[in-house]
Amino acid sequence: MNKALSNPSAISTVSRSRFWIKVRSDPVGIGAFVVLCLLYLLALLGPLFYRISPESTDPLGVLVGPGPAHWLGTDELGRDVFSRLLYGGRVSLSVGLLSMLVGLLIGTVVGGAAGYFRGLEALLMRLVDVFMAIPTFFLLLVIVTVFGNSPLTVILTVGIGFWAQMARVIYAEFVKYRGLEFVEAMQALGASHLRIMVRHIFPQVLPQAIVLATLGVGWAILNEAALSYLGLGIQPPLASWGNMLQNAQVYLYSNPMLAVYPGLCIALTVLAFNTLGNALRDILSPRG
Repeated sequence: MNKALSNPSAISTVSRSRFWIKVRSDPVGIGAFVVLCLLYLLALLGPLFYRISPESTDPLGVLVGPGPAHWLGTDELGRDVFSRLLYGGRVSLSVGLLSMLVGLLIGTVVGGAAGYFRGLEALLMRLVDVFMAIPTFFLLLVIVTVFGNSPLTVILTVGIGFWAQMARVIYAEFVKYRGLEFVEAMQALGASHLRIMVRHIFPQVLPQAIVLATLGVGWAILNEAALSYLGLGIQPPLASWGNMLQNAQVYLYSNPMLAVYPGLCIALTVLAFNTLGNALRDILSPRG
């Protein structure tokens, strides 16, 4: 057996120095990370400096163009577009991140249990297969229609749509490591199954989980935007990039920028997360 694979300290994907060499050699990935940091900082701190309320309406200032008073103009109700982008970014980015964490938690528990316990393998993976056979967006539509569209429901719904893909990856990784010598040694020493899974196998699985989770945030943001665009996601007066697109569809010809601004934010965020995920996959890969 490969000695590197039988030693838990040697299973790490890359050494620290090699990791930073790979990071420095991928300027596109660095650029994506910087863009995401700026987006999150802008959404988090922007409203502290741009103090116009996203819910404040002005019947006399409807569909005003960009200017000193309203940097990106106003919408159909006279609300400040830039302020709504900032607050909508808080909602959309938070929903994406929290939904990913929900999917990561469920997928890790199910995939890890299926990959480690041979007796549960068939049952749990058939459950995963059933979920993956259902069109994801159709499943999301059914859940929010039945249980409502509060922010918490949207977060849990989008996370549920993501867990099966995560479980499949975690399962494959646990299967790869469960029969190695360091696992058998810990079992012989009397370590509990939970300790072996959490302390010894999961750290080896973590790089793959990070890559998929990064891609999952972009997927979650896109699905939240789609639900909100259909009127089934985040509801006004709470702003999100998705419901800003929904409100702007009536004005695509008369004032297309109302749709362009949130559309660009969604596209830029999803592209940055996907690019970062691809970069992490290359950086954390034990080959190359």
